[in-house]
Amino acid sequence: MIEARHLRVLRAVAATGSFSAAGRELGCTQPAVSQQMKALEASVGTPLLVRSGREMRLTQAGEALVRHAAGILSGLTAAEEEVAAIAGLRAGRVRLVSFPSGSSALVPTALAALRAAHPGTRVSLEEAEPPESVDILRAGDCDVALAFRYPRAGAAEEWDDLVVRPLLADRLVALVPERHRLARTGPSASVTIGELAAEPWIAGCPRCRGQLVEVCERAGFTPRIDFATDDYPAVVGLVGAGLGVAVLPGLAIESVRPRGARAVTLEPAVRREIVALTLPDLAQVPAVAATLEQLERAAARG
Repeated sequence: MIEARHLRVLRAVAATGSFSAAGRELGCTQPAVSQQMKALEASVGTPLLVRSGREMRLTQAGEALVRHAAGILSGLTAAEEEVAAIAGLRAGRVRLVSFPSGSSALVPTALAALRAAHPGTRVSLEEAEPPESVDILRAGDCDVALAFRYPRAGAAEEWDDLVVRPLLADRLVALVPERHRLARTGPSASVTIGELAAEPWIAGCPRCRGQLVEVCERAGFTPRIDFATDDYPAVVGLVGAGLGVAVLPGLAIESVRPRGARAVTLEPAVRREIVALTLPDLAQVPAVAATLEQLERAAARG
């Protein structure tokens, strides 16, 4: 295998014409230069230099290698500089995948702070709900996934192979039309899931829909789901039009204006865990670590 240090010595010998002159240029001894040239010739399997009087002359193979050495060494120098910039957060790229309410409530604050602290770091954003977002991370097509999960059996093992950065516990909120009999006001206003048993329902994303059915069945009824949509503003609009009730995460309510609808505290409390995920190897990458840190700070400020 050709080593970069050997190429640098070969170029010095070609430029100066001798081992001793090359040694002076490189700051090493003549025997050290000779030893490295022997190692390089052993690597390529052919002579690269021949003695001509007092000077060393390149063979045809040596000329070819010196010709390519300039591009190789300049490319290596550029790579070293780029890596140093990434390590020092003067440059870098992070591919972030987030679910929609996370994108609107947490991501903007986190990325604005990241840009202010490290303007050379670039972040791309794609939206996907878990478990799709987690699959994207495991496939290597993103660096950080903002995801959530509900408390259930086996949930603790769901992300065992990933680095999990807990962000916040997002409480579910009941959403009813503003003229609904349960549209209570005041700091102590709340509603139980059982009080909504006879209502038509508007359900959200598949994972939230599954959680809704599970919570309702624990309360002794199966919800009649008239509409289902992944679009939270659509859920709010349908509730506001009096077409049903819904249970939405608090972050989703924050990201839309509930016209014609009223959010009411749901009892007993049901929360989803919001986390930032990455792969173990990626957690050590400076730009990824900085992104995780800013997501955590954005969640704390919220």
